[in-house]
Amino acid sequence: MKGGVFIKFIDRIKNGWKAFSGSLSQGPSGSQIIYTPSQSGGFYPGYEKSIVGSIITRIALDCAQVDLIHAKIDDNGRFKEEIDDSLNRCLKKSSNLDQTGFAFRRDLYMTILASGCAIVVPTVTDKDPKYSESYKIEEFRVGTPQTWYTDSVDVNLYNQLTGMFEIINLPKTLVGIVENPFYSVMNAPMSSLQRLSRKLFILDKMDDTLASNKLNIIIQLPYTIRSELRKQEATKRLEDFNEQLSKSKFGVAYADGAEKIIQLNRPAENDLLAQITYLTNQSMTQLMITDSILNGTAEKRTMQNYYYRVVDVIVTSAVEEFRRKFLSETARTQGQTIMGFRDPFKLVPAEDMAEIADKYTRNEIFSSNEIRQSMGSRPSSDPRADELRNKNISSTETVVKETIAENSDKEENDGNV
Repeated sequence: MKGGVFIKFIDRIKNGWKAFSGSLSQGPSGSQIIYTPSQSGGFYPGYEKSIVGSIITRIALDCAQVDLIHAKIDDNGRFKEEIDDSLNRCLKKSSNLDQTGFAFRRDLYMTILASGCAIVVPTVTDKDPKYSESYKIEEFRVGTPQTWYTDSVDVNLYNQLTGMFEIINLPKTLVGIVENPFYSVMNAPMSSLQRLSRKLFILDKMDDTLASNKLNIIIQLPYTIRSELRKQEATKRLEDFNEQLSKSKFGVAYADGAEKIIQLNRPAENDLLAQITYLTNQSMTQLMITDSILNGTAEKRTMQNYYYRVVDVIVTSAVEEFRRKFLSETARTQGQTIMGFRDPFKLVPAEDMAEIADKYTRNEIFSSNEIRQSMGSRPSSDPRADELRNKNISSTETVVKETIAENSDKEENDGNV
């Protein structure tokens, strides 16, 4: 046994592969694409401080709540069992040295929504993917695309060996390329969310200007300023005024009796706030997000519509790309797949759980222990708690059987007498 483990260890050292030291990262291959792909969009500075950041964070966290598992399905495409291997551990428990499964999924969806595209790189495998398709993925990381080629892509990826982000060229067949299905709404240059980001950035700059230590005043001099000499005198008077204010402890300056000081109480008005309000409503409508979803007061139908039309669409994009790139053709023919599961009881109020549990167990959809697990309770040690059966009918059958047995015993006793 020890000899077999030692042989596997030596084989892994010989054939193991890491993204930052492997033979696949030696330079771009194929001809460079001269056009800009749809994934190259990005946000403008300041979006993380606005409603845009709140929308992205909310969607990313809801998508990350969907568990991704490496599963086995039957001939009808139905879930059969969960496969306990390195790929499943990367998706659920630990994706790399720095991230848990949930942190990896959150990083993935945040990158998709903010950048328009995310590159999922298997940074550590047991065999070199250049020479074998049956390699095991042991670590994942999320990167962003930099330059696109016909059959490879430059990825900005974190290197845990150096602690720096580095650009590495990898073939498209090795990495998972997950695009944002809402790119035209969120990441396109003239999309609603991008326009909203620009308007908010402009508003922030205006606020910074207004909040500065400027007095916003005009000094009316007692003479007309038309000649060059008068302009020089006016400039000198302004410099004197500024010097008085800067050197004064309390910000006090003097003015000539013939001079008139006019204070600007407010800046000139514009329709910037109205545009921001319009773009905010338009962006949230296009993404099927309401204020009630952001503040947690949405009704069931609103949440179901949001999960079905937004969250599930984004998660499906990631799941299908994972199936295509991280499962070999042999694995797929053996019934292996990657599936996403969301807990349907998380949004159910506690007062409704009793009725729902009764319906699901009575119709033999879930067992009692599965219901208990969804509620955060320990499973029951009773073997009947793992059975799919209608307990109401079973109780009636038990009573009937006991009655028949009692009647049979009574008849036997009467016969003996």
